[in-house]
Order: sequence, then structure tokens, then C-alpha cells
Amino acid sequence: MAREFQRGHKAKISDLTPGTDLYVGVQIAGPGLTFDISCFGLDANEQLSDDRYFIFFNQPKSPEESIQLLGTQAGDTESFRVTLDRIPANIHKLSFTATLDGAGQMSQVGPGYIRIVAGGEEVVRYAFTGSEFTTERAVMLGDFYLKDVWRFAAVGQGFDGGLDALLKNFGGEVAEEAPAAAQPQAAAPSFAPPAQASAPAPSFGAPAAPQAPQPAPSFGAPAAQAPAPTPQQQMHAAPTIAAPLAPQGGSVPPPAPAPAPYGQPGQPPQQPQFGQVPAQAPAPFGQPAPAPYGQPAPAPYGQQPPGMPPGVPQGVPQGVPQAGAGLLAALQPYKETATGQRWTPQNQQLMRVDLTMGGTGVLARQGSMVMYQGKVDFGYKGAGFAGRMVGNATGQEMQLMRCTGRGQVFLAEDGSHLHAIELQGDGICVSAESVLAFDESLQYEVRRIEGHGIPGGALFTMQFQGTGTIVVKTHGVPVVLPVTPTTFADCNAVVAWSAASQVIISSQVRLRRNAYPGHSGETVNLQFRGAPGNFIVVQPYEV
Repeated sequence: MAREFQRGHKAKISDLTPGTDLYVGVQIAGPGLTFDISCFGLDANEQLSDDRYFIFFNQPKSPEESIQLLGTQAGDTESFRVTLDRIPANIHKLSFTATLDGAGQMSQVGPGYIRIVAGGEEVVRYAFTGSEFTTERAVMLGDFYLKDVWRFAAVGQGFDGGLDALLKNFGGEVAEEAPAAAQPQAAAPSFAPPAQASAPAPSFGAPAAPQAPQPAPSFGAPAAQAPAPTPQQQMHAAPTIAAPLAPQGGSVPPPAPAPAPYGQPGQPPQQPQFGQVPAQAPAPFGQPAPAPYGQPAPAPYGQQPPGMPPGVPQGVPQGVPQAGAGLLAALQPYKETATGQRWTPQNQQLMRVDLTMGGTGVLARQGSMVMYQGKVDFGYKGAGFAGRMVGNATGQEMQLMRCTGRGQVFLAEDGSHLHAIELQGDGICVSAESVLAFDESLQYEVRRIEGHGIPGGALFTMQFQGTGTIVVKTHGVPVVLPVTPTTFADCNAVVAWSAASQVIISSQVRLRRNAYPGHSGETVNLQFRGAPGNFIVVQPYEV
């Protein structure tokens, strides 16, 4: 029986099926709407660094055919074949998206889904409706992502732009095509838009006619080649060409304009493009000026024209607006990062949580919100009388607020470094002072550390367990160490450790040593013990 996922649900592929040859079907439709359904193969930085792994109507398969576009079949608007054990090591995520081709909004779509089929059996399905979106023109449906093993996440996040904007978000760009009149007329290629549902089904086992419920396709050895679809009018007159945003080996400078107009009298000087060096102006970035600009042409740039008041900077194009491409380029590294995940680091000190994913609220430290988008409600989260008593007695009291609604909340505190830790049924121990926010689905309680006490009252810690994400803050960049029989840490520098670790207090207090001035000051440490796989997190700072 297929598992029904909600937005934000995740699971290991191995928990869903032992197979690696998978069928991915997408069903999405709306009155008068046309969709482009694509798959983006992204690298470890979630960028389209290799445009050959952008699988869409004009590029139906990856080079080694680990990702293939199959077309309409078995009731699915579009379908893919994904062979996980053939995906190259530089691809860490497969993002399946649907974008509108033409006018419309995602709020107009009817009930749809993305599903995974393995061995002829549907193993997981994530269903969505148009009521979950507003004015978006694209939606990121689901992801296969590599986190030690391949996993699947139901995303369901809308995106304001169309296919071009989504492509740029993943680090690609859309190249302009030549005018359609210059292109020779030709028949539709073999990967033209798929035929209607009445066309013969492919030979890998998908049923020919859609029925409810739909039989799941299986990937066996193909018995025969599928008949080629009949040529028909193409849906896209100018196909989209994907290319990496930044070519390898550095950026390519724009070609210099032809020098002829500058050497002829009577020709007006051409307006330089943004980023080019004006005539006779010193190169601002240490590069020599191009040859055409060094000629004594009557260009106004770089010279002090007669009658110009003193103080006007030379070498600056007078027609360049102050807020042009230079400003956009300067702000580009700081734009909002949207990865389709519930928790997304914007930088080392700022974390974004998307409340529209996951279906549960977020508990965050009071006052940690720095900005939010959408309709978000902030409420007080009380610990109750018993909780306040325990928090005051143990020093592990957390002043929390509950964040609910539909929108994105940005969290930070005192410039601390933030780290999102995803728990999948396991546990972690963190001091309450080091917790910034966490999913409300996590269970947490005060846990006592074995021993006779630690100076400063650090005798207890908070233990978090369940399925969800906790955001831990540190002073500086921490280090993660494996637990061995001889692992010790300063109690004022340790931030967190795995819940399965055994922690005891190791005291090096010696009466004779303390009776004399100049002892080390490292008198109380925490000793960690545990099976292989346990860890501790230590920050370069003592609280």
C-alpha cells in the first residue's frame, strides 16, 4: 500500500522500497492551463552546475540515462524514470517541478499529485490542490536528495516566477533564440510533446488507458520499442536553452565594440555598456583599457568638455543610472535563498523557516524573529507552573514563542552561528541557552547529568527527541568530535552531544594544588562514553 505524504514529509528511499529503478509520475491540470514538468539535477550547493541534468521537453534524458523523461502515461500528466544507482556522484538532488506555460496561476489547478512506483507497485504519493497556492506560476513538487543515502521529500512549495525564473534560481540562465523566421521548417523531433492519453503506452508495463485506481508501471526488460509519436505542431516555437550562470574558468568579458566609428570624424560616440571602461578613463579594476578607447577620438567620456563645472568625475558615463546593473550585481550575493526545504540557512547567522511546509508550528526563542513574510501569527508559549519550577531549579528554562500560519520567518540572535540539525527518531542533548528554535513536533525534557555537580549550575541539559529539526546556535564555528573512551570537554564550551552518549563529571580538583596560586583553572570537565557513532559538538568559546 502506498504511503500518503503531506507537505514536508521525508523518508529514506530504502524505507519505501529496496529497488533503485523508480518511476516518478506527476499529475497536474487546470482549466485552460498548460504545464511544463521538469527535473533539475543539482549539485551539493543546490545549483545546476551541469545543464545536461536539466531534464525537460527539449532534453529528455541525462548523458548516462539515469534520468529519463517518459511522457504522458498511466493517468500521469508527465512521468520520469530514475535509476538512483546510476546517478553520478556530483548530483546530490533531483528537484521535480511544474511551471505554467502561458497565462494563469497555480491557485487554478485542480487536485494533483507526485508519486513513486517501484516494481510495478506505488510506494508513496504526495497529493496537493490549488488551494495551497496563490499567485505562483511554478511549484516545486518533490525532491530526491542525497544525505548519506537517497531520500524523498514532499515539497509542495510555490514559486512566483515561471520556468525561466526557476531556472535562474537554480543557477542557470535562459539564452535568447534567433528569430523564428530564420529557422528552417522541420518535423517535430523524436522527443516532441507527448501524444494524448489515447496513444499507445510505452513498453515498460504502463497501462494504455487511464483508470481509477491506476495500475503502477514496472520497469522490466522492454519487449519492443514504443511506436514513435506522429509529428504534430510543436507547443514551443522557441525552445528553452539552459546553460550554467557562471561558465567554468571565470566570467567572460563582453566583446569590445568595433573601433571604426571612433576613428571617423562626424560619427557620434557610442554609449558604452554597463561594466565597460569609458574612453580615456583609467581602468578601475587594474585592467588596461581596450585599444579602441585609447585613440584620441572626439568621445566625450574621459575628457573634461569645455564649459563643464569643476568637480564632475571624469570617466563616468553620463547616461548610466545610479541604480543600474552595478547595484543589482552588488546585492546578488545577499538575495533570499529558497531551496524548497522547511529550514534554509540564509547565511551563517540567519535561518529561514517556511511555515507552509510540515503542517506544524515552530517554537522559537522570544525576540529571535528579525523578519517575516506572509500571514504569520506569533503567540506566547508558556511552560506551565511545573515547567517554570523545573526550569528555575535546573537553569534550563526556555522563553519561547509559537510561530504558526502561512509564510516564512527569519530567525537570528546576537550574530550567533546557526546550525539546523534534523532528527529522524533519534535524540540530541543541548543546553537551553544554545537552542534558538525547533519544530513543535519534537519532544523535549530536562535531563540530569550524572555526577556531583558542575560549578555555575550546569548540572542539567535539555534532551530533544522525535522527528523534526532543531536549530542550535554557537559562538563561532564549532567542531564535531567522535566519542571515544578518552573524550573530555570543558563543560563551559560543549554545546551538544548525542543522546545515547554516557556523560559523567570528571573533576581534577586537588586541595594541595588549589592551596597555591597559579593552577590551570581546568578543574571540572565532562567525560563522554558511548558506542561508535556518538558525537559531541564543541564551540571555540566558553560560556
